[in-house]
Amino acid sequence: MGLCFWVFEKSWRMLFLIQWLMISSYNVASQRVGGRGWDGVAITEADFQGLQAFKNELIDPKGYLGSWNDSGIGACSGGWIGIKCAKGQVIAIQLPWKGLEGRITAKISQLQALRKLNLHDNGIGGSIPSSLGLLPNIRGVHLFNNRLSGSIPPSLGLCPSLQNLDLSNNHLSGFIPPTLGNSSKLYKINLSHNSLFGSVPNEIAQLSGLAFLAFQYNNLSGSLPFDFGRLSRLRTLDLSHNFINGTLPRSVSNLSSLSTMNLEGNNLVGQLPEDIGKLHNLSVLNLKRNRLDGLIPRSIGSLSNLKELDFSFNNFIGEIPDSLSDLHVLRYFNVSYNHLFGLVPVKLSKKFNSSSFIGNIELCGFSPSTPCLSQVSPPSQLPQEPISNKHRKGRTKLGVKDIILIAAGALLLVMLILICTLLSCLIRKRAAAKEEGPTTTSGRDPPERAEKRAQQAGGQVEVGEEGGKLVHFDGPMVFRADDLLCATAEVMGKSTYGTFYKATMEDGNQVAVKRLREKIAKGHKEFEVEVNLLGRIRHPNLLALRAYYLGPKGEKLLVFDYMPKGSLATFLHARGPNTQVTWTTRMRIMRGITRGLFHLHNNLNIIHGNLSSTNILIDNNNNNARISDYGISRLITSSASVTIAPMGAPGYRAPELAKLKRPNTKTDIYSLGVIMLELLTGKSPGDATNGEDLPRWVASVVKEEWTNEVFDLELMRDASTIGDELLNTLKVALYCVDPLPSIRPEVQLVLQQLEAIRAPDSATSSSEYGED
Repeated sequence: MGLCFWVFEKSWRMLFLIQWLMISSYNVASQRVGGRGWDGVAITEADFQGLQAFKNELIDPKGYLGSWNDSGIGACSGGWIGIKCAKGQVIAIQLPWKGLEGRITAKISQLQALRKLNLHDNGIGGSIPSSLGLLPNIRGVHLFNNRLSGSIPPSLGLCPSLQNLDLSNNHLSGFIPPTLGNSSKLYKINLSHNSLFGSVPNEIAQLSGLAFLAFQYNNLSGSLPFDFGRLSRLRTLDLSHNFINGTLPRSVSNLSSLSTMNLEGNNLVGQLPEDIGKLHNLSVLNLKRNRLDGLIPRSIGSLSNLKELDFSFNNFIGEIPDSLSDLHVLRYFNVSYNHLFGLVPVKLSKKFNSSSFIGNIELCGFSPSTPCLSQVSPPSQLPQEPISNKHRKGRTKLGVKDIILIAAGALLLVMLILICTLLSCLIRKRAAAKEEGPTTTSGRDPPERAEKRAQQAGGQVEVGEEGGKLVHFDGPMVFRADDLLCATAEVMGKSTYGTFYKATMEDGNQVAVKRLREKIAKGHKEFEVEVNLLGRIRHPNLLALRAYYLGPKGEKLLVFDYMPKGSLATFLHARGPNTQVTWTTRMRIMRGITRGLFHLHNNLNIIHGNLSSTNILIDNNNNNARISDYGISRLITSSASVTIAPMGAPGYRAPELAKLKRPNTKTDIYSLGVIMLELLTGKSPGDATNGEDLPRWVASVVKEEWTNEVFDLELMRDASTIGDELLNTLKVALYCVDPLPSIRPEVQLVLQQLEAIRAPDSATSSSEYGED
């Protein structure tokens, strides 16, 4: 009996074990087969295959997708990072800031329940698959800050549930598909910072629910959609920095919810519609750098919420309307470089400085240096009083003979003046020849030729008694050669090109002087050709060459403005313990350096080749950055340039310079990226950090997910408010110092990204295009 019971018990346990194994196997299988035995966390077969294909097309250097196993277990129960499910189907893929590369698979269409695709701030390339438009439930597509290329698939307009489309900061090209106008639920479209071309589709203006439209920094052309009537919910319209032409349509006044309108940097023409005053919610109105003309509408004075108004660099005429004085919350105002005239309204002149009004020749009253001589209108605007018959009778009509005699007399007077002028010049020339003696053949120009060459360069020449020559360009002070040579000199630094001095003259004025090494500088004639070209360069972020001196024994001196705050290296690393450098200041410096480098690369075709924080100077104007030492390579011999130019500053030198013979734009970008890291971390590249250079150290810390350890502790005090700006700037800097030159962006893109991270403050904006 006991034996039978024992056998029964063992058999029962064996059957239970077999049943348990069968149930377990069935549950695992049910996780792979939808609709059968779903246990609340199982993924359907179609979605599992879709995720596997998605993973296989990506490169995951940091191993974030390691949790995506081959069995599907845990995919919908929180085990797979970045995946969210509902009823066994994937509804969200969220993998931002994961360092992912590769491409997006076309099999993403298998995820039919997908609502949100969030892959922003990665390095994903390739094209956007057309199959993305086959997802009926997709609501948000967040692919910004990647390396996507190709065109935007028209199929995205077939997504009936699409609400948010953000493809900004990629390398997309082609047309904006008109089919996007079919996605009636769209409330945000951001396609900025790409290379899209063509016109803005009229169909976009039919999206009645659209609240945010950003197409800035593309190559869009054509005119604006004529009918904005249905965009009554639009709050942000940014089409800046494109090539859009035509006029601003009157229908823009129907954008009743509009808060920001930015059309800067286009080719808009014509007059502003008076109805623009109906946009009572408008806070920012930026029409800078277009070709708009006509009067500034008085109705703008009724925009009581307006905080920023920029009409600079257009062709507006007439007076500034008094109604603009009623804009009580206005904090930024700029109408500079137009054709405005008359008296600036008193309230505006008191509230805003002269940079808001400069460039309008007939505008007055905005500063002590521009007083109004009278309150009457310019002569061209004065009413013409009709001439009475009495006045007409008193006038005598000139005959043909009278006109001939008057013309002959005027011609004779002009000829006498010319003869007297020529005789005077000849007498002076002979007297100068007697005093100076015969022209020497030492390679230096005689006074007449020197004066002519200086005039061509826009400068003034002083030829010394011993043959030395000082050439002045425009600048805040004028001095003689003796003043410069007798000045007290203090060495500020040395470089491969020469020595930098602070020169203090007897009258107390100070200048910065660079003495070039004599063995590497070009001969006098070649040197003068190049230095006269450098003397013409003026930009707010480039240190201006004010004068140069050629000594009788071959010495060559370059004279610049003296910057009391010194270099960025001193400003950042040698300050006192109680002196802070705020994030606003650091960002202003970054943008200033980038603007200066953009001007060198794009407008002057000059490669710096030796960019570092030691030759970035800080002026007293809101800590504005000025690049020095640019173009110096043009003043040295070709043999010396081959030896010196590729060297670069230690810590700022691009890795490929070890093989290249000459620097290029991408090596300059690498140096710029190091300076950006220097400002973010507060560390000098010259100081080894754990035995690594600064870019490698930063990359290693970010790789270990200690990103906050990278930033200067001074900046981390405000991390709650500027954290996103720090991270976005860090990403731009890391792109700039990528070991592969092909990955590094061009300087224009760097500038666009920095300005997108934080809008320029008013002090910076007002001086961005100012004269030096």
